[in-house]
Amino acid sequence: MKKTFTLLSFLVFIAPQIYAQQTAADYFDLGVTRSKSGDYIGALTSFSQAITMNPDNPQSYFNRGLAKQALKDHRGAILDFDKTIDLSPRDGSSFLYRGISKSLQEDYKAALQDYNRAIEINPDDAYVFLQRGITRAKLNDYNRAIQDFTRVIELNPADSEKYQAFFSRGLCKAKIEDYRGSITDYTKSIELNPKRAQTFAGRGLSRIKVEDFTNAILDYDEALKLDSQDSESYYYRGFAKAKLEEFNGAKIDFDKALQLDPASAKAYYGRGFVTSKINNQKAAINDLTKAITQNNLNADGGKIAYLGSMPKNTLDALRGAVQEKIKVSEFSEERSEAYYARAMANFKSGSARDAIADLNKCIDLNPTYAEAHFARGIVRSSEGLQRDAIIDLSNAIKINNKYAEAYYVRGLIKIALGDGNGGCFDLSKSGELGYSNAYTVIREYCN
Repeated sequence: MKKTFTLLSFLVFIAPQIYAQQTAADYFDLGVTRSKSGDYIGALTSFSQAITMNPDNPQSYFNRGLAKQALKDHRGAILDFDKTIDLSPRDGSSFLYRGISKSLQEDYKAALQDYNRAIEINPDDAYVFLQRGITRAKLNDYNRAIQDFTRVIELNPADSEKYQAFFSRGLCKAKIEDYRGSITDYTKSIELNPKRAQTFAGRGLSRIKVEDFTNAILDYDEALKLDSQDSESYYYRGFAKAKLEEFNGAKIDFDKALQLDPASAKAYYGRGFVTSKINNQKAAINDLTKAITQNNLNADGGKIAYLGSMPKNTLDALRGAVQEKIKVSEFSEERSEAYYARAMANFKSGSARDAIADLNKCIDLNPTYAEAHFARGIVRSSEGLQRDAIIDLSNAIKINNKYAEAYYVRGLIKIALGDGNGGCFDLSKSGELGYSNAYTVIREYCN
C-alpha cells in the first residue's frame, strides 16, 4: 500500500528546552505535520533529526525522500528511497516513488525497473500502473502504455486516477492513430473531470483527424474557456474553421495564436492560407514567408501548339475552376505546406514564376506531396507548359490514384493537345471518382 502522511488536527507548540527530551518518534510526527502544511524544508530538518536518533527506521528515510521529491531534489530523494529499500526491501511504495524521481530525471528505463518491482510487491496498486504507463508513453511504447492505463481502469481506483488513465490512454491512442478510440477515452475523462482544458483540446485534435471539424471547434471553445492563453487551441480552432471555409473566423483565431506565440510558424502558415483565400495576397505571402523562415529554418519546357478540339481559352477557364478546391493541410516540421500555400498566393497574385519556385521547394522537401505536384501542373499549364504539366499531374496520380481533379485536368490538357481518346478516358476516370464536372466536358468533347 502507498504510504500517506498522518493528518494532525492541531499544532502543538513546545518550548525549546523540551525539544531536547523529544524522541525520534516525536521528530517523525513533527516532520509529517510540517509536510502536510507544505513546509517541506522544515520537514527535512525534523526527519533528519529522527534519523540521527534512530537510523534504522525506514519510514523516516521514506518520508524525507517524499519531502525532497516535493522540493524537486530528486537525486537526494533517490538516495533516501535507496536507504528505505535497504532497510525494508518489501516496501513497494519505495520502489514506486523512487521510480517517479528517476522518471522525472528522464532515467526512464531505470524507472521502469522500479515500477516493475513495485507491481510484483503490490499487483493491485493502480497508481503504479498509472506511473508505469506514463513512463512507457515517454519512451514511445504506446501499446504497452495503453495496457497499463487499461489496468488502472480495471482496478477502478479513485476518480482522480481514473480520469488521468482515460486521458493518458486517449493520448496514446491518438499517437497510434486510433483517433476514434482516443475520442471515446477523452470523453470518459471529461465525464470524470470537465474542468481540464487539456482534455478538451486533445479530443478536439482527434476530431480534426477524423474530419469532424464542427465538433472539434466546440471542443476548442471549451478548452479556451478553461485556458484562454493557450496558443495551440487558438491555432487548431482556426485550422478547423479553415477546413469548413470559415476563413474570417479562422483568421481571428490565427491572429490570437500569434499574439500569444509570435514565433508560431504554423500559425503564420494558417493565417497566410486564409488571408490568401480572402484575397489579400500581399499579406498572405508575407505570412507564408514567415512560416517558411521562422526560427531560422532556410527556405526551376518549351511551349507547344494546341491541336485538339478544345481551344486554349476553354482549357484555361475549365482548369481555373479547379484550383479553388485547394484545402488547408496540417503543418509539418519541414514546412512544405507553407511553400505550397505561398505558391498558391503567388499564383493568384499573377507571379507564376515565384509560384513554381515555391512548388519546386515544396516537392524537394516532400516528394510525395500529391497536391503540390497537382498545383505545379496547374501553374505550368496556365503558362502554356502543357507537357510539363502532364508530367506533374501524372505524378500526382501515381502518389494518389484516386485524385479525381488530377485526372480531370490531365484529361482537359490531352484533349487540348489532340489526344481526344486519352483525354476522355481521364475524364471518365475523374467522373467515376466523384468529380461530376467531368461529365459536362465529356458530353461536349467525348461524343
